[in-house]
Amino acid sequence: QVQLVESGGGLVQAGGSLRLSCAASGRTFSSYVMGWFRQAPGKEREFVASVSRSGGTTYLADSVKGRFTISRDNAENTVYLQMNTLKPEDTAVYYCAAGTVGGSYYRRYDYWGPGTQVTVSS
Repeated sequence: QVQLVESGGGLVQAGGSLRLSCAASGRTFSSYVMGWFRQAPGKEREFVASVSRSGGTTYLADSVKGRFTISRDNAENTVYLQMNTLKPEDTAVYYCAAGTVGGSYYRRYDYWGPGTQVTVSS
């Protein structure tokens, strides 16, 4: 089992940057595919990015390609989401997730953090 805690959210102006971190407990972090999802009020949970167990392969949603980067540090049991050129439509609660299958479908992830709010003002 793994426990996840996100940090780094906040209020930022459009065009700004934020770096989200997700710290994982346990010694099996490197055995999980890690993902970031987001959910805005009244909307479904949306895939943002995922990274393979080794960190060598990443996937990004089309809406964030060229602006966001996902990475992981298995020695530190941490996954990151670097968000640049933020837009008001990026406003959401961002969730970190761990799964043995991974992918862009949220039900393929087994463990979730409580989320961190990101608000982008225009």
